[in-house]
Amino acid sequence: MNVVAMWASLFFFAQASPASGAIAFLPLVVIMVIFYVLLILPAQRRQKKTLAMLNALKTGDKVVTSGGIYGTIVGLEGEAIQLRIADQVKVKVARSAVSGLQSEGTEA
Repeated sequence: MNVVAMWASLFFFAQASPASGAIAFLPLVVIMVIFYVLLILPAQRRQKKTLAMLNALKTGDKVVTSGGIYGTIVGLEGEAIQLRIADQVKVKVARSAVSGLQSEGTEA
């Protein structure tokens, strides 16, 4: 039996097998699992961490906004916060605009 005949018989046997449909989807399932583990899970964890940080904001926290403004929280108003960015200068920004807390070594 030559190689071409052997491969042809394997090809036809694989098509006739009832389990070949499930096996054909196995690579797709593996790719989806890898995609979920490498992309979706870390994004969900990061989103939960950011949401927890935004909900834990309190007066006196030093924060950085997504626009790069450094300030100290002087008031909380629902979905907005009031930041003191300089002496006698306060701005009202959306709570979601806060990208993170200032590190202790960073002074504006």
